[in-house]
Amino acid sequence: MIKRINLRKSHVARSNTIRDINRQIILNYVREEGPISRADIARATALQRSTVSLIVDELSDLGLVQEIYGESSGGRPPRLLTLKTAEAISVGIDLGKRRTIVGTCDLSGRLLEHKEFPTSENSTKTIDRIIAAANYFIEKSNGSIEGIGLSVPGLVESWDGKVVVIPHLNWDEPNLAHKLQEATGLHVLMENDANAVALAELWLGRPEISNVRNFISVLIHIGVGTGVVFDGQIYRGKDGVAGEFGHMIIGQNAPTVCSAGMDHCWEAFASERAALARYAENAGVDTGEIDFHELINLALDGNDDAVKAVKDTARCIGLGISTLVQGLSPEVTIVVGPIVRAWSLVSEDIVTAAESSICQGFPAVNIMPSTLGRYPALMGAFSLVLAYKFSSVTTS
Repeated sequence: MIKRINLRKSHVARSNTIRDINRQIILNYVREEGPISRADIARATALQRSTVSLIVDELSDLGLVQEIYGESSGGRPPRLLTLKTAEAISVGIDLGKRRTIVGTCDLSGRLLEHKEFPTSENSTKTIDRIIAAANYFIEKSNGSIEGIGLSVPGLVESWDGKVVVIPHLNWDEPNLAHKLQEATGLHVLMENDANAVALAELWLGRPEISNVRNFISVLIHIGVGTGVVFDGQIYRGKDGVAGEFGHMIIGQNAPTVCSAGMDHCWEAFASERAALARYAENAGVDTGEIDFHELINLALDGNDDAVKAVKDTARCIGLGISTLVQGLSPEVTIVVGPIVRAWSLVSEDIVTAAESSICQGFPAVNIMPSTLGRYPALMGAFSLVLAYKFSSVTTS
């Protein structure tokens, strides 16, 4: 994965042979600091005003930036630079274990429109629907879409577009990215969903998160996934399987089993399925009678059985986070997923459980809820294309 430029530590290139680096830095200043003037960019980068203006003109010709007028303080209104966000730039695909979402975003990562449908156990049926939705958006864009990001809930080899395994889906689709690329004619960038979400936090999260260089995102959904960011880039480890903390052992006799059939790992204690199993036992109902969104609604409405199930799950989330904090010492740990809707109900349980399990002398626990909204994995899929775009822009 291309490393995100750190504007606070970037050094402007002086050689003509690396002009593209200056272009990337200026584009990223517009993205992160805009609306911003040419003069402010020149001061921040120590580039000549004429050089900044020349590069801005190139970025404008490429359809990446535009000028707007700021508020006047008495004289002529200042001319400021912003990203040009009138068109769709990317198709994003969130292949979920229950539902699949296909959508488009503009250059700022703003969701423009999307289509949702159930994920079928029949891989061909779902892939055909994905291709149809993607081609619909591509045709509608009149050529403005430049790439496709694909978020997959399983182990992938992102560097060569191979799917290794998708737990909970009995699919045999190792060449999924290649199939989509052939069917759409656009380059497809694929990533594990937890890593994609971490990338979205890095590129599209609130400043308290996007300006942090080392963090962990914990995706709570049908399973538990973690994305590890070191120095502004995703850490994958050997064979790309780093971050599979959902299968670390934290206890015995969990309320459900993980995707591998074990009842002692974090996923079995802290996933949505674990919360639903707790509620079913508390309320004396069948686990199929309610989904996790409905469980959150019940908990927020004060249903005692739902509140207990959600809060017990929250404590297990915190217990697992304590191990991550002790092992990796991130600046912040971000909780992602539908459980964030109940943050007012669960935050204290998560933090207390994490803090009580950490050895004396370790840095304070810093846990935040995600601000990616309702579709974090879709935002992650968008981020795959945006990260590439903002890290490799050229005039060629």
